[in-house]
Amino acid sequence: MLKSILKSTTIVASLAMAATAAMADGHAQTYGPFPITLQGYEGDKTDSTGYTGQIARHVLHDSLKKLAGQGDGGSNAEELEAQMLAYFSGSDEDLPIIAPATKGDFVVAQTMVGEISGGKNIEGKFYNGLMPAWPGAMSGVDVALNMISNAAASNAGFSPETGYDWGQLISKFTMGAMAYNQAVDNYLDEKLGADNKPNNAPYSDGAHYTGKEHSWDEAFGYFGAAAHTLALSADDAYAINKLSDFAVADANGDGAVDLRTEMVFGPAYYAASFDRAGTQSTDYLQTIMQAYIDGRNVITDANGEALTDDQRAQLVSLASTIEDNWEQVLAEAVFKYAGSVYKDINALAEAGDDNAEAYRTYAKHWGELKGFSMALQSGRNNLGETAVTMNDLILFGPPTLDNSYVTGFDSDGNFEMDRRITWNDYQLQLLQLQQLMVDKFGVQSRVNDQLADLEGLAESLGSASTAETD
Repeated sequence: MLKSILKSTTIVASLAMAATAAMADGHAQTYGPFPITLQGYEGDKTDSTGYTGQIARHVLHDSLKKLAGQGDGGSNAEELEAQMLAYFSGSDEDLPIIAPATKGDFVVAQTMVGEISGGKNIEGKFYNGLMPAWPGAMSGVDVALNMISNAAASNAGFSPETGYDWGQLISKFTMGAMAYNQAVDNYLDEKLGADNKPNNAPYSDGAHYTGKEHSWDEAFGYFGAAAHTLALSADDAYAINKLSDFAVADANGDGAVDLRTEMVFGPAYYAASFDRAGTQSTDYLQTIMQAYIDGRNVITDANGEALTDDQRAQLVSLASTIEDNWEQVLAEAVFKYAGSVYKDINALAEAGDDNAEAYRTYAKHWGELKGFSMALQSGRNNLGETAVTMNDLILFGPPTLDNSYVTGFDSDGNFEMDRRITWNDYQLQLLQLQQLMVDKFGVQSRVNDQLADLEGLAESLGSASTAETD
């Protein structure tokens, strides 16, 4: 306990020093509080920072993932699907926070979503373009609804006949289709236009913040970083997400973690995870966080005036830094889980007939791989041929124990499985996928790098011509 108190005191002291330095140059080093700059405002608000709606959606996502694993194989499917849809599509009732929740000494301040922000849902902020990575040529929202329905009918979120881990698929896809898409294809794109949510007008009637202030705040909220991230190491941020280091999370020392400002959610967590565990040094978390803070300082400096061309150019540059690094984080995840699935296939071979546990691990990692690959396709940029190649290599479903995999839907809407692939051939595709992430996205962390096996495996399968590495 003494160690925890001392650690918390150190964090609070470092934040106080950062605040003092910020006051000296007029620039914040934490994300908020920011002063009121809206001209003509006469209310009693003193902080223009606002991104609680985005944090509420992170909580809805985390809770939805938990629910995805609560099916009993069919008898509770209807009830569970309705519950999942309340978190995805919205509910007239306030919803309990299923995750993240208090765990031992890690005390979470809020227990209901409405304590963060009311009336929010995921579906209304979900990518709704075509998602060709999933069978059926469906929109992003329809893919998510299909996943939710299947999760509710499954046993503990797993369908062994298809190899689908529904919690992982739903979660990782949502991190892209909601958080990444909204940030880079809306708030850091369209809403940076001079006439879209201008800085010399309130964001909406009665608001105490300007259009550009709130637009930038909302983009930050979707990243899911704690406001005091610049005072944290990658290990610290990782531990906060895992609910394992209360001292570094409780930045203000009030005895509870405020999900609105002190928690680390999915996108920021994965940025931290690659910074702390990569084969090469990366700084995704701090780079993205600093760009967000620098951008907010540019807007604050405008003091409620319309942004100049130079100020907007600075924001566009910072938005590009955020998007590029966030895209790389998603590509790093595809790289990592391609390596995980590659190793899982070796573990399946070693397990022989006693392979139930190894198969479950394989399916989990494949769900993460597929979900992140879909997240990567949910951004502002059309990935074109890269997306086609990625989807062809990953397939619609993982090769199952009889080497068949999902190829589409039948006329009744059931998954079809009418092709087979050898384990070694699929491993080669996974290595080609890792190489694709290097070639097209320049991934640097490269967790679970298995590329040393690429040339040898290609040669052993007589496929060297399809596995170019230059």
